[in-house]
Amino acid sequence: MSKDAYFTGKVCVITGAGSGIGRALAEDLSRRGAKLALSDIDGDGLAETVRRCEALGAQVKSDLINVAEREAVLQYAEAVKKHYGVVHQIYNNAGIGYHGEVLDSRFKDIERIMDVDFWGVVNGTKAFLPHLIESGDGHVINVSSLFGILAVPGQSAYNAAKFAVRGYTEALRQEMLARRQPVKVTCVHPGGIKTAVARNATYAEGLDAKKLASFFDKQLALHSPEMAARTIIEAVRKGHGRVLIGWEAKLLDLGVRITGSFYQRIGVLVNRPILPRR
Repeated sequence: MSKDAYFTGKVCVITGAGSGIGRALAEDLSRRGAKLALSDIDGDGLAETVRRCEALGAQVKSDLINVAEREAVLQYAEAVKKHYGVVHQIYNNAGIGYHGEVLDSRFKDIERIMDVDFWGVVNGTKAFLPHLIESGDGHVINVSSLFGILAVPGQSAYNAAKFAVRGYTEALRQEMLARRQPVKVTCVHPGGIKTAVARNATYAEGLDAKKLASFFDKQLALHSPEMAARTIIEAVRKGHGRVLIGWEAKLLDLGVRITGSFYQRIGVLVNRPILPRR
């Protein structure tokens, strides 16, 4: 891929860059000529992403960051601005998974998901937004999920976080438009992407983690991270407010619109084979 005039020279921040969609975004943007600020909590994964991006000729600043730690994220934003002098795009991509029904989920499990998957997005957005405005050509890209459009049993905590990301991001987009700020806003809803999210997820006590992770990998993970990254980047280029990744995300989004709350009864039937028996 040759350099891309739209992205060449732009400073792009990516959280959760150590694997999956985050790594694919970093590599794709490297080929397009962007300057990168990459972070993750996984040092080994992050180092591998940095190695790949530098091999592609990208300038890279890398940092170990837990997006749930607000002060660290605020300091990180200032450090990136100082390093590059400007920040154009923030991809709030870092996230974790959890599987457990409401009855079986501990408060601390729910709080952990919200801290990373929702508050991590808020922390990144708030920390970088002033710099994006200052750039005169900013863009916030927040990764929600297909599960930010429809809910499924066993994913109440994850659903809550991803629905919250959607609401937060859609409100932010309207605020930027109303204030005529030079910042575009995109909410991303990936469907089944071949990442390690299911294998690295935590599970409520009594669930068969290997069985559930295997079901996701074999039955639901339909698309590559590279395909997801390309779709996101094209949506960013076009300034889309919302992007659905995968035919199943588009189909299920349409299904929710058509059926209303009835989709929840369908969801029970579809998910019954993997729900725990009591």
